Amino acid sequence: MKRVSFKFLTMLLIGILMLTACTNDKKSSSESREKPKDAPDTWIADRTIKGLVFMSDGDVSAEMNPEIAAELKKRTGITLELQGIAVEDSTEALTAGLASGDLPDFIAYYLDHSGRPEMQILLKAAREGMFHDLTPELKNSKIYSKYFEDGYLPADTKNNVMFRPEFKGATYFVHMAIPRKPGTVSRKYVGGPYILKDIVDKLGINPAEIDTHEELRDLAEKIKAANLKDVNGKPITPIGPTVWGGADRDWIFNDLVWTGSKGEKFLKDKDGKIKHESQTDYGLERVNFVRGLLKDGLLHPEFFTMPENKAKEGVVNKSFGIVADMHNYVVENTDMKYIPLGPIDTVQGDYQMVLPYKSGYAGWSIPKTTEHPEDIVKLADYLASRDGKLLAQYGLEGRDYTLDEKGNPLVKKEVLELKEKDPEKAAKLGFRGVRSFWAEHLGYTDIDNMEDFGEFEYGANVAGEDTAAADKIIKMWNYDEKLKNAKIVDGSSPKSFIFEFENGDNLNIALDTYNENLLRAYYAKSEAEAKKILKDSKKLLEKSGLNDYIKLVEEKEKEGTTIRY
Repeated sequence: MKRVSFKFLTMLLIGILMLTACTNDKKSSSESREKPKDAPDTWIADRTIKGLVFMSDGDVSAEMNPEIAAELKKRTGITLELQGIAVEDSTEALTAGLASGDLPDFIAYYLDHSGRPEMQILLKAAREGMFHDLTPELKNSKIYSKYFEDGYLPADTKNNVMFRPEFKGATYFVHMAIPRKPGTVSRKYVGGPYILKDIVDKLGINPAEIDTHEELRDLAEKIKAANLKDVNGKPITPIGPTVWGGADRDWIFNDLVWTGSKGEKFLKDKDGKIKHESQTDYGLERVNFVRGLLKDGLLHPEFFTMPENKAKEGVVNKSFGIVADMHNYVVENTDMKYIPLGPIDTVQGDYQMVLPYKSGYAGWSIPKTTEHPEDIVKLADYLASRDGKLLAQYGLEGRDYTLDEKGNPLVKKEVLELKEKDPEKAAKLGFRGVRSFWAEHLGYTDIDNMEDFGEFEYGANVAGEDTAAADKIIKMWNYDEKLKNAKIVDGSSPKSFIFEFENGDNLNIALDTYNENLLRAYYAKSEAEAKKILKDSKKLLEKSGLNDYIKLVEEKEKEGTTIRY
């Protein structure tokens, strides 16, 4: 069935792309490369640029607001037309799209890091000569030229995505969402477990002192013994799921998860040997901990499966003593009925905030069939400038915001109210602040919201009471002190090289299967059954080449590659 569906997908994509290509061939007679006398300095060319975005619908925002589109045209001469994909699997769609050979002016895709499956698809296309080398144009740009400065790009972006040694200086993929400064945060998130303030007051505890899974269990037992009721008079569950629904998140048992900040369950032991969690006792210890919580009624039976609407309803109704994961901006907690718990320590010791040197997200390329690729690079560079970001993230001056004495945007209250009351209607205003992402695909990089706009978060300077709870939680959690003492790490993740590995596809599947089998083990009928599930998963990993892959990672380290676990 998968082969049949993939063939159908391929034919569908080829049909769409051929139509796009035919449209591209019919160039409008009004297109001109001569700059008009009254055009601004940001003018590029009078042309249409078409992009195909291999992402899910919510991340594309193909329909631009007409007024925003007109303003972009006025400033740059460019009419931007985006097309998304109508299938769920963006990776298969990318494969089919590249196989067709008929592509629009640029393509965009997910690419958090070089270990994603998209990277291997893109590499194959680049090796076959399907993309323009963007190095000359990027070097001549204002914003993207920063990518060539020493220390600007994170190691994975520089060495494994954009400037791979095999291409000898050529650049075929542009990595996006690079922060301007290392170790910075775009928003002060306080994530992780939260506890009902009513429980804190009743039990007289300091939630910051709960920092191990044993202490968490003791607390859950005390919550159960207190016989507390929710707003509807029903008994509360000591530990509930995340505010977004059922999920296997690490927060409540960090000290039982064999992983570093990347969350890939690879780590070095005390002797410096790289191991996967399946090769340690941590997986079984965590399974036994969870099984014990479920058996004693301390963990909600739908902890891993609860729908989001039911979980949010539980938060609003105070149905959970502890929420496994939420953050300080969650709208269901603006009254601060829940406050931060912990954080729980890790297998490496006491909790310490860890920040990437810099991170990346998504990417774009220009097919070799595109005429005047420099126009796309110039558009991307404009969108990455402060002027371009102001349009892309805040909309139109007068309509959506005003400017303060420093030239920073002050979001109109009515826009914030519309975003809160009718987010779909607000999104039609057409900029990032209201969740319209048309500019993300080319220009969302060199990020420093505070320096550019005077606020970490869209609308924060005028939100007032809307962010009061979030700010109080930031102070309560001692965020700034944790940020000051944060560990900044750079490097490639353990899985960055998995598709260089001969048996990489099978190993990647086995790694995913291990995580799925953990869920099965949590609900196993007995400890013996749970042990067997994990044992079989370890066998599958080793059969798929886990030990040889670890040797490959060790070799990378010996060659000088820094691995961020």
